[in-house]
Amino acid sequence: MSASRDSIQGPSRRHFLRWGGAAALACAAPRLAGAADAAGSSEKAPAAPPGQGKSLKLGVASYTFRNFKLDKTLAMTKRSGVQYICLKSMHLPLNATLDEIAAVVEKIAHAGLTLYGAGVISMGKEAEIANAFEYGKAAGMKVLVSAPTAPMLPLISEKVKQYGIAVAIHNHGPGDKHFPTPQSAYEKIKDLDPRLGLCIDIGHTVRAGVNLVEQVEMCADRLLDMHFKDVTEATAKGACIQLGRGVIDFPALFRTLLKIKYGGVISYEYEAEGDDPLPGLCECVGYTKGALAALRC
Repeated sequence: MSASRDSIQGPSRRHFLRWGGAAALACAAPRLAGAADAAGSSEKAPAAPPGQGKSLKLGVASYTFRNFKLDKTLAMTKRSGVQYICLKSMHLPLNATLDEIAAVVEKIAHAGLTLYGAGVISMGKEAEIANAFEYGKAAGMKVLVSAPTAPMLPLISEKVKQYGIAVAIHNHGPGDKHFPTPQSAYEKIKDLDPRLGLCIDIGHTVRAGVNLVEQVEMCADRLLDMHFKDVTEATAKGACIQLGRGVIDFPALFRTLLKIKYGGVISYEYEAEGDDPLPGLCECVGYTKGALAALRC
């Protein structure tokens, strides 16, 4: 199915100009804070505009920093101005010992960040599922972002009940043989434990040629997590780009998330510029905060 124009068109120039000032302020706050820290100043950076970004939780999927060690990843996450982090296995291996997991959890807390989950984790085999839940339990995680197969879903649902840890199925777009779109996963889980839900990757959803806003609304009762990025085009060839520079209609998406009272995390998975992702990530965060501020005006 082809994406409708309304589902992918970017913001108008009028809207873009309206957001400009708010977005600039949102971007400036982390930079000013970082400069003050570097200089050893006791002065605090200016506060963000009232209400800005407070209605949605902002975080990072650590795959964004896949080319960096954990310490650098935490430092850059902090500088981007977000609170939450979802770890990928290069930052906390799935075969880590209990002591290794405890050390990572302590580092994250010391950095002033909130570890809420991990992923994307393969869940195509019983052993992978069992290991993932033990891993999540040891780290105190609330959600495991997963790439399961349909036959494993009943077992995953039982593990969700046993451990009290939610599982969010991540859609991977046109190349995903199992769950290319949110709806394709939703249809398989709608009768299972409600804590077995979705991590909608908005970039891959648009690349699959479906209406993003419609998918979010349709799956709202199972929406547990989100991976945020923009894409250059609404086809399989679409590549990751900073929010607001691609084809996704973010004003419509933000209005929808506020309408459905989305309570999960917006987790930026900025896949471009792997060796230097921080500037692009900060632009994405600033765009989000500016857009949300504009919607609240």
